Amino acid sequence: MAKTVLVINSGSSSIKYQLVDLESGEGLASGLVEKIGEPIDGHYKHEYNGEKHELTEPIHDHEQGLKRVLGFFKEFGPNLDEAGIVAVGHRVVQGGSIFPQPALVNAKTIGQVKDLAVLAPLHNGPEAKGAEVMTALLPDVPQIFVFDSSFFFQLPKEASTYALNKQIADQYHIRRYGAHGTSHEFVGSVVPELIGKPAEGLKQIVLHIGNGASASAQISGKPVDTSMGLTPLEGLVMGGRTGDIDPAVVFHLIRNAHMNVDELDTLFNKKSGLAGMTGYGDMREVHRLVAEGNEDAKLALQVYVHRIVGYIGNYTAQMGGVDVITFTAGVGENDDIVRKMVCDKLAPFGVKIDEEKNATRSKEPRIISTPDSSVIIAIYPTNEELAIARKSAAIAVAGKDSYGNVVEPVDEA
Repeated sequence: MAKTVLVINSGSSSIKYQLVDLESGEGLASGLVEKIGEPIDGHYKHEYNGEKHELTEPIHDHEQGLKRVLGFFKEFGPNLDEAGIVAVGHRVVQGGSIFPQPALVNAKTIGQVKDLAVLAPLHNGPEAKGAEVMTALLPDVPQIFVFDSSFFFQLPKEASTYALNKQIADQYHIRRYGAHGTSHEFVGSVVPELIGKPAEGLKQIVLHIGNGASASAQISGKPVDTSMGLTPLEGLVMGGRTGDIDPAVVFHLIRNAHMNVDELDTLFNKKSGLAGMTGYGDMREVHRLVAEGNEDAKLALQVYVHRIVGYIGNYTAQMGGVDVITFTAGVGENDDIVRKMVCDKLAPFGVKIDEEKNATRSKEPRIISTPDSSVIIAIYPTNEELAIARKSAAIAVAGKDSYGNVVEPVDEA
């Protein structure tokens, strides 16, 4: 019998899900629940076996949404009772210092994930709620929390520590936690095979650039630095986030614009980045504006690339060189213009890309640099769902997580 894991990503008003086949790594079915708890009708989409099923209705809460999702599996397939499901994996953004590894979902860990919402207010609460609901709906299936921050828990102290008053930093748990760790870990682990080099000693930079964007430096598959910090706000320019900015801008806006905390939070996290500079958070729209001669969009694109190249230079120096730079996520995988702009700025250091390979759209992992390039440039589609599924299944099979929580056996008969 096939073995599968249902991966759940619960947001404040949405739920993404995918049923992953552990042997093939393929997503057998996937879907989306949107506009939960909003005054307008919500939307469901369930895709399986090449068919798409959609429904519009008011969605009052996550429980209603997830009940409907399980109904879709029963009505449209695949039937979860027959799909060999061994676990449900829940993506969680912030594990803080409490969870350096995935953990079994139970009353204690749900409470801890909720408490960590102070570090990720937009994410952890809904993610805990999704796990709570699914535990009640599928009580006989092990439920596992998989944390975005776990991979970067391994950062060396000099990379994770801010030069902030130590007493304050310790009291309020302020350090660089990073985000997108599941993606960075997955991509970093599969690139050595793609480029035909051993993982041991390999110096990598992974660029996870989409609406959210982050960079990581890795040696031998272990992280040595990352761009996101206490929250996902720090680092690269993003769809709606500023990325790096002088913290004194906050003081300036409080004193002169009389903005409060909530207004500043919204400004920095939702109304800045590409959206704040151009009116659009989607890079495709930015390119359209650039093609029309819009000067604001041209500048936004230049700022976006400038920030990426700056991190590449930083990480190359920190690692004492770089063997491979890999682009992943929505922009990284699909935007040949951004890739070319980044690599053109690296040309003085011997980086060369094959223009035809870079411009070719493909869902396959591939190398786009020329054989004589000083650094291998690669594209590798991220697969966070597969990574979450594998981690969840490992705990279910082992019978307990690394914290000693015992997983109840699942009857697969």
